[in-house]
Amino acid sequence: MTSPGTVPVSLAEIARIAGVGRAAVSNWRRRHDTFPARIGGTDVKPQFALTEVEQWLRDNDKLNEAGGLELLWPRFETLAGRDEAGLAIAYAGHRMRGKRSRAPSRPLSAEARALVAETVELGRREGTTHTFEFLLQRWLDAHVRQISATPARLATLMARIALRTRTAWGQKTSTVFDPACGSGHLLSAAAGQASGGVELYGCEIDSALAELAEARLAFAGDERDVRTRITAVDSLRDDPYPDLRADIALCNPPFNERDWGYEELATDPRWVHGLPPRTEPELAWVQHLLARLRSGGTAVVVLPPAVASRRAGRRIRGSLLRHGVLRAVVALPPGCAQPHSVSLQLWVLRAGDERTGGSGDDALLVDASAHTGPGGRGPDWEAIESLALTSLDGLDGASELPHGAVRVPLLDLLDDEVDVTPGRYVAARPEVRGKESADRWSELGDALASLRELSRSFACLDTARSPAGGRQSSTTVGDLVKAGALSLRPGTQPSESAEVFRDPRERSIPLLTVPDLLLDGVPSAWLAGGEHQTIAEEGDVVVAGVVRAFDAWVHEGPPVALGSQLFALRVDPHKLDAHFLAGCLRAPANGRHAGTHASASSRVDVRRLAVLQLPLEEQTPYSETFRRITSFQRLLARSGSLGTSLSRDLNDRLASGGLTTAG
Repeated sequence: MTSPGTVPVSLAEIARIAGVGRAAVSNWRRRHDTFPARIGGTDVKPQFALTEVEQWLRDNDKLNEAGGLELLWPRFETLAGRDEAGLAIAYAGHRMRGKRSRAPSRPLSAEARALVAETVELGRREGTTHTFEFLLQRWLDAHVRQISATPARLATLMARIALRTRTAWGQKTSTVFDPACGSGHLLSAAAGQASGGVELYGCEIDSALAELAEARLAFAGDERDVRTRITAVDSLRDDPYPDLRADIALCNPPFNERDWGYEELATDPRWVHGLPPRTEPELAWVQHLLARLRSGGTAVVVLPPAVASRRAGRRIRGSLLRHGVLRAVVALPPGCAQPHSVSLQLWVLRAGDERTGGSGDDALLVDASAHTGPGGRGPDWEAIESLALTSLDGLDGASELPHGAVRVPLLDLLDDEVDVTPGRYVAARPEVRGKESADRWSELGDALASLRELSRSFACLDTARSPAGGRQSSTTVGDLVKAGALSLRPGTQPSESAEVFRDPRERSIPLLTVPDLLLDGVPSAWLAGGEHQTIAEEGDVVVAGVVRAFDAWVHEGPPVALGSQLFALRVDPHKLDAHFLAGCLRAPANGRHAGTHASASSRVDVRRLAVLQLPLEEQTPYSETFRRITSFQRLLARSGSLGTSLSRDLNDRLASGGLTTAG
């Protein structure tokens, strides 16, 4: 049995326990001779004994008040595998719930049982729900490459869509079903959004996830009347609820799984709309959901965009439309759920209603794929939810639809392709009219005027004259580092144990990588606070040391972590001007001189980059000119973007007959 004293923890984990940044822990290690000695790992990624770390933090009054759970989590990581840790967390959840909840069916090791007992005791002091949710989230984050959990915002949106649709149709909700429930995100969201008592039914093929889902949903019953039944089973092959008729079904099924039971389920009665092709497992899940809905029940399911247009599934899509089952499709922006690079879709389905026969005259298509946050990264959840719910309110045609949504007649959809991709029917760009259009044309005019002014000033610069004595002497970054004029810190990729998020979280820091620079320059991931040792602060010069992305700039704004082949240079303001340094470094000829030239992915030796040798007072005019060049480049990019957008919008309006001429 592993004792707490032999549990290894990294510098990043120590930082979380103490509630500080990783740099602070590294500083403690250098300054204090009493800091615990390394027991494993390497010099770059050292590991320390948990009990020694805890004692040192207590002795030096550096233990975070909320560090109890942080001290507990590393011990779960030492249990025998993913499932053992997951089941131990589930067991702890059941124990904290008391006699009302059963223990997991699979036995735990003695070490896990002892850890569960400590967790229950800690939960009584810090809150049982908070303790369980903390451990569950840490477990999911630790196994993010193996487990695809539905993000909380997406789960809430799906539950609200389903409940709003049911309410609009004058129906109540008492039963919710998820046939691939994972750790219970969708069922938990439904329980949180429902107004009254609710029964939750779920299936999950992974037994550890099923146990965690049941433990998690048991906590939902503390605030309202919630009854839960979770079964560890492959619900497509061995449906445990053949007689269930739910009011709502929510599902984020596994994608692109060819081994879903095509052969053994060929004659299954659930395939009312046709046998799903082997390559269309998602349509098997869709029909499974419909088979477990009561008449008039609503299903909301996450699907990859190809399901809306793949030729193999057109017959089933056509049947769903003809019978009025597929009521709406909502296209989401990339980043809403795994895989994060794909614009997923929500299909809203309705089981045949005895009163109407399930027929419909059209389908609602909503394109929210453009609703991203600043910089085009991450979903703008408020905008997505507003568009989706407002559009669904107009599903029956009683109200006007917002821009981004359209009701498409079935005759237009039931062609040879039966393509229900929203972007095919909804205008790709919002129509610009009135004051907004005038403001954007005015902004373009101002940008062009500024470009004209800068162009004239650059044309007047005398750059042909050489300094007295010939070419101005220069030095290198390496020499400046040796002279103490600046410090150079290379970025690195996050370690395997680092917590990497696709959306910003509390105490997280954006991670900038070379691929981000090649795309749009906006960080695409976030790290838990203190997980990265190379942080660019405001005023630092950042250099991209790859030929195809070579650049240098002065960082502005909040701190950002730097990935591999990015470098942070911090100047001594008494010797160097940061903007002067960045301007010298980013000269294309400088990058070519310091690059290896082997390929487009070749590295630039940052230490070999040349910098003019000038006294600080003579750097000022260069610095000001370099700043103006940066402004010029930004204005060019903004003008190009504005011009392209406005010209396309104008072309669209003219092509639709929007030109007004004098009579």
